Order: sequence, then C-alpha cells, then structure tokens
Amino acid sequence: MTDHTATPDLTPTPGQTVGPFYGYALPYDHDNELVPPGSARAVQLTGTVFDGAGDPVPDAILEIWQPDENGTVARETGSLRRNGFTFTGFGRAAVDPEGQFSFSTVNPGPTEEGKAPFISVVIFARGLLNRLFTRIYLPEDTAALAADPLLSSLEESERNRLIATRGADGSLRFDIRLQGAEETPFLRFPSHED
Repeated sequence: MTDHTATPDLTPTPGQTVGPFYGYALPYDHDNELVPPGSARAVQLTGTVFDGAGDPVPDAILEIWQPDENGTVARETGSLRRNGFTFTGFGRAAVDPEGQFSFSTVNPGPTEEGKAPFISVVIFARGLLNRLFTRIYLPEDTAALAADPLLSSLEESERNRLIATRGADGSLRFDIRLQGAEETPFLRFPSHED
C-alpha cells in the first residue's frame, strides 16, 4: 500500500514577471522628492531606462536609497509620508512614457572616510523576473572611485557605466541599460537568487 500523505520534496518555483499591473499601487505623493525641489541642498538626478534594443522602457519603477550629505544613513521612519523636512534616504519614481525618471535628492556623502559615495538603485519593470540592483557613483572623488572594491572588480568600460555625469548646474545624469553592449552592471546579493 502506497502512502499518499507523505509530502514530496518541493522545488521553489521561478520568480514571476513584474507588471504591468503594479503601477497604480506603488506611486505616492512626492515619492521622487527626497528633499523639496529647489531647496538649497537639492540635486536633480535624472536619466532614462533603455531596453536591449536601445528603446526607452515606458513602464519601469526605480527606488533609490542613500545616505545624506554627511554620509549618515537615515534611521527616520516616514518614507511614504513626505514632510519636506525629514531626510529618509529613500525615494521611488515611475518613468514617463519616454523612459525618463527624475529624483530631487542630495549628493550623498561617504559612509566612511575615503570611501566613494554612491546611491543604491533598484529597478522594477515588466518582463523582469526579479528586480535589478545597481549603484550610481558621484564623479568627483577619483581617488575614492579608484579604490572602491566594486568598481575595481570591473573592466574600465563597465566601471564608467556606474559613474554619473555631473551637469553644469550640479545635476546628475545616469542612464540605465537593461541589456546589450552597454548594459549597466547589475549586482547580485547572496540572498537574492534567480
């Protein structure tokens, strides 16, 4: 007689593609404003998300996490309720139909002396089985960039794809390419499996 009550070893199922249904629930008021636009410390971070063919992705959502100008990682709650005064270090932006995003934020400071400051980015988009992780480095501190362990592990052409471009007005430009010859380097964390 066969025991039909025994539970066989279960294999995890693969991740499911994101969207296009997610867009209505994730945006919230001032989600892309880590600081109010036009304030003395505000820096505009812009860019475009491109697919493997070089076409803009019209339905991606980006999240950023970062320290403040002094390198302090915020421990404040309230990221979903902006009050214009509290820097929580978190923002979310949906791209427009041309794949463009914009954040009002601050230049992050290094979290340790001599370390290269960066902004952590997560990308969600239709067709991605899992979210993608990357970083945006500031272009100014070339010594810290040269010593950064992640950047040092990459080929020079890949390394340059993680460094933002500074505009004459102080703004930052960072385009994200999901595939192709100029693909943005993405990170894999031990707890983030395919």
